[in-house]
Amino acid sequence: MKQSTSVLFVCLGNICRSPTAEAVFKHKAAQAGLNIEIDSAGTHGYHIGNPPDKRSQAAGVERGYSFKGLKCRRVDESDFERFDFILAMDNSNLANLHGMSPSQYHDKIKLFLDFANADDKEVPDPYYGGKRGFELVLDLIEEASDGLIAHIKQTQQQ
Repeated sequence: MKQSTSVLFVCLGNICRSPTAEAVFKHKAAQAGLNIEIDSAGTHGYHIGNPPDKRSQAAGVERGYSFKGLKCRRVDESDFERFDFILAMDNSNLANLHGMSPSQYHDKIKLFLDFANADDKEVPDPYYGGKRGFELVLDLIEEASDGLIAHIKQTQQQ
């Protein structure tokens, strides 16, 4: 089996959830000694070229994560071939990704929280909420990141 070496996190606008997942996962993958290509994108191009939401950054930085250099982008057709894992934050974006991608890549597309030991299966969009929403997003992303790292390590040992 091919070793997994690349992960793309996807939400709607690539402004809150997916850049937070990118920042958290980069930090945790580095701590785990994994050399993985990590990126994030949105299924829509509302915020192309902008940095992540200031509230997402503030909540993440408070926990020690760096958002330096992150810029919003839209999922590109080449992403489906390029990335080993394409992880959607919710069912709506999962459906969008399936609709955007050739069918031979559908096995790469999953919900990010499939890797968490949580009752939640979707990372809620905190954009219109308060600080607690951004904290919940971080909690879920941290748990799913740990699960994904364990999965990648196990896969690489096979």
